[in-house]
Amino acid sequence: MNNPAGAFVQGAEAYGRFVEVFIDGHWWVVGDALENIGKTTKRLGANAYPHLYGGSAGLKGSSPKFSGYATPSKEVKSRFQD
Repeated sequence: MNNPAGAFVQGAEAYGRFVEVFIDGHWWVVGDALENIGKTTKRLGANAYPHLYGGSAGLKGSSPKFSGYATPSKEVKSRFQD
């Protein structure tokens, strides 16, 4: 018998390794989840309250008149005629 440790000691070592891997894996999963939740919350907050995040305007409206985006240059009907 080369290893003087008994079955109880070997079982305790195996259990310790299992618990270590189990806890380490959960730390990674929970850490990644919290990081993603934080990023999403910050993104949603920046869209809802842009003045709190250093922006001047949040989500732009769909109306070109008020949003400052492109305005149509010709009638919609003429775009579909050849």
